[in-house]
Amino acid sequence: MGPLVLDIEGTALTKDDVRRIADPLVGMVILFTRNYRDRDQLTELCSAIHAVKPGLLIAVDHEGGRVQRFQEGFTKIPAMAKLGEKWIDEPENTLLSAMACGYVMAAELRACGVDFTFAPCLDINFGRSQIIGERAFSNNPNVVTQLALAVIQGLRLAGMSNCGKHFPGHGWVIADSHLELPVDDRPYDRLLFADLKPYRWMGQALDSVMAAHVLYPKVDSNPAGFSEHWLKKVLREELHFTGVVFSDDLSMKGAVGVGDVTQRAQAALQAGCDMLIQCNDFEASDQLLGSLKFEDTAERAERVKRLSPKGEAPTWKELVETSLYKRSKDLIPAV
Repeated sequence: MGPLVLDIEGTALTKDDVRRIADPLVGMVILFTRNYRDRDQLTELCSAIHAVKPGLLIAVDHEGGRVQRFQEGFTKIPAMAKLGEKWIDEPENTLLSAMACGYVMAAELRACGVDFTFAPCLDINFGRSQIIGERAFSNNPNVVTQLALAVIQGLRLAGMSNCGKHFPGHGWVIADSHLELPVDDRPYDRLLFADLKPYRWMGQALDSVMAAHVLYPKVDSNPAGFSEHWLKKVLREELHFTGVVFSDDLSMKGAVGVGDVTQRAQAALQAGCDMLIQCNDFEASDQLLGSLKFEDTAERAERVKRLSPKGEAPTWKELVETSLYKRSKDLIPAV
């Protein structure tokens, strides 16, 4: 599987889309709201993408609340903060609801041909970050961990892998890394006490993580997604993480200070990223396809295999008739 995660233009493949995703460097396609009209169109699009390159994975940011790319025709998943609020009075029932959210979300995606979603969010809600906010389960790392594990169990019931984000933590900074590079001035001990706890406690339950475009100057001089200290020393050595590391989108403003798109990509690979997301700039994607230097390793190849969906997914018509789906739908809190 190539290291690049690229987007496509619209609701059907163009010649340029096909050219890009057929490139050996591309291992995953990420879809956005602009790529969705209805379930039938999405199913046809995913089938066409898979036909270009068997084994290529299709992903989406589909985590609930305001980050749910496909709305009409899909079950509305609540923001994860709603589960955190429900946990206060009924923790056991909330675990069932979290598992149901993960299952329905993944099962519906897979029924349309989508293989993977970048979820769950493991950030701590400190009540500061505008871009995270209600995407976070809670201000309590233990609650974040328990609910995230339940969501992951639901994803796995549907045969889908998971991605914890945004490592090592995006919940403290106020700035939006889509628009600028956020700076978190806390020392490492503070991060270890809160933000890093879900990553330590979840262990091998995490198939992948996404690194944050956030700078932690009291820990390292490079943003986390470009930092060997964060990705190799902390994540791999101290937290014993064995899964896939995704960069966040290399086109975000929080990444541009590293250099042009090729420099960003090479820096992310050098730091320890396995997969590089590049979206919303087709000129930059083409530049990357023509310039990126990449050599796979057996260790990385083993890691990325964990991202592939498990088992054959039912069609939408088959899915909605199953008792598991019907019961799970009943357990999802109203939006």
